[in-house]
Amino acid sequence: MAAAQGRLSDGAGGMDEAKEGDGDATDSVPLPFRAAVDALRAARLRPDIEIDPTRPPQRLAPYAYALEAAVVADDEDLADGRLVLLHDPAGHDAWQGSFRLVTLVRAELEPEMAADPLLPEVCWSWLTGALQARGLSYGEASGTVTRASSHYFGGLAERPAASQIEIRASWTPREGLGGVPDTAAHLAAWCDLLCQVAGLPPAAPGDASVVTLPQRRGPQSR
Repeated sequence: MAAAQGRLSDGAGGMDEAKEGDGDATDSVPLPFRAAVDALRAARLRPDIEIDPTRPPQRLAPYAYALEAAVVADDEDLADGRLVLLHDPAGHDAWQGSFRLVTLVRAELEPEMAADPLLPEVCWSWLTGALQARGLSYGEASGTVTRASSHYFGGLAERPAASQIEIRASWTPREGLGGVPDTAAHLAAWCDLLCQVAGLPPAAPGDASVVTLPQRRGPQSR
């Protein structure tokens, strides 16, 4: 299993990256945020997930850290997503806390499955179920589930119709000792969601709280 890595960002533009050995940049980062990021970097993930650093947003919070991931089987992407950790030491009224997790998850579906009227509710339950299955405390969850279909015409008419599901969500992880949330567990729950959307079975018995999605289309070429 690979350990997660990523970048630190000061939303004010004063620090794009905090690297080992860069004492001035690292010292300017609040200790709770540094601890939360260290936990993400040390997280061990199932081998189906490939995870890489990505530049975090610069204006959503004073401090941000971002990862992008893909569920990969036989060199094909089954689903992909992005997870961003935000931190405002002063707290945020809308968050009801000083940390916030923001995510985007995408996967291709069979058109028949995408037409299911209950699909949005089911997909949202995958997110909340993944968090609850790992016993995580969180609040202020919000988001959208979007399904889109593409139909091809003219010179592209031979391509089959394609449908995609997209989950955008954010939630406030409850803070523990020292004001630090269990970010490694939240990352693991997010990876559970990513694998469920991809249609993979649970990594181990008891890991899944909801059904997976076997009706998705074939893997996407990378």
